[in-house]
Amino acid sequence: MSPSGADAKEAPKYTKKDFESDQDVRWCPGCGDYAILSAVQKAMPDLGIPKEDIVFISGIGCSSRFPYYMNTYGFHTIHGRAPALATGLRLARPDLKVFVVTGDGDGLSIGGNHMLHVLRRNVNVTILLFNNRIYGLTKGQYSPTSELGKVTKSTPMGSADRPVNPLAFALGCGATFVARTVDRNIPHMEETLKRAAHHHGAAFLEILQNCNVYNDLAWNVMYDKEQKVQYELRLQHGKPLLFGPADDRSAVIMDGVVPKVVKAKDVPESALWTHDERNVNAAKLLADLFAPDFPIPVGVLAAVEAPVYEELMLQQEQKAISDRGPGDIAKLLTSGDTWKIS
Repeated sequence: MSPSGADAKEAPKYTKKDFESDQDVRWCPGCGDYAILSAVQKAMPDLGIPKEDIVFISGIGCSSRFPYYMNTYGFHTIHGRAPALATGLRLARPDLKVFVVTGDGDGLSIGGNHMLHVLRRNVNVTILLFNNRIYGLTKGQYSPTSELGKVTKSTPMGSADRPVNPLAFALGCGATFVARTVDRNIPHMEETLKRAAHHHGAAFLEILQNCNVYNDLAWNVMYDKEQKVQYELRLQHGKPLLFGPADDRSAVIMDGVVPKVVKAKDVPESALWTHDERNVNAAKLLADLFAPDFPIPVGVLAAVEAPVYEELMLQQEQKAISDRGPGDIAKLLTSGDTWKIS
């Protein structure tokens, strides 16, 4: 993979250590962010991109410390604005590989508007959204993904807000790659990170992450060994949606236009729902599945192709220069109070 196509320079042979910065990692002991950081650093050498062509951009929150710990270029921006900064960087330097690191609060509350536009425009960035269902940096207030009735310091009687579903949000905004992984499943996280990073367009990866101080075991259904067996739905392109113990598999099928859970042995093979990453409508149904009534999908829900925003903008710029020649912005700005564009 290369951010600038066939003419890009060849990357040196890196190891995980090459992407570790000299900064002390300052997260709470036991935080799930450590596992994510390690997985990202381990995945970087396999991307085949020179370190100087990689940029990590973050907003505000525990996850947003990320650029300090990556031995690449980085930019710690302001609350919720990382997608806007990433868009600007891609327009100015489309040769760079850009990652956005954000959290459920930073990316889906104050940053929800910016997240919407970077996804609908299909800017070629890889977005890693850490979802721990809480505001960790500010010490335990409820976040946009906190469940209804969640008791926190800011909601002592329980949250009255319905939570945002990050996957459904991303798909609704038009993201061309949408996936989910879990901080404690290291091999799956590394595999999914690489898939997201290789995607050409806006890639949105939700990482279920544990805040062991302010919302410990929020994802215990995916941590506890017995619950994980019962509820994890591992998505594989071209494979039926089967989950549960090996000797007692369950299946997700369609009952008309509504998903339904049945015992796999009770339905013919032709009735099984086969996962297709190219079917965005099916991905929208999968995004809404969650325990206890349904399994929890992990893996790639959707991966489709669409025009990339900065490439379209570059084409327009080149066409304008071809048609009219290079402009003179200084002359234009001093030519009068108004001007016409013909």
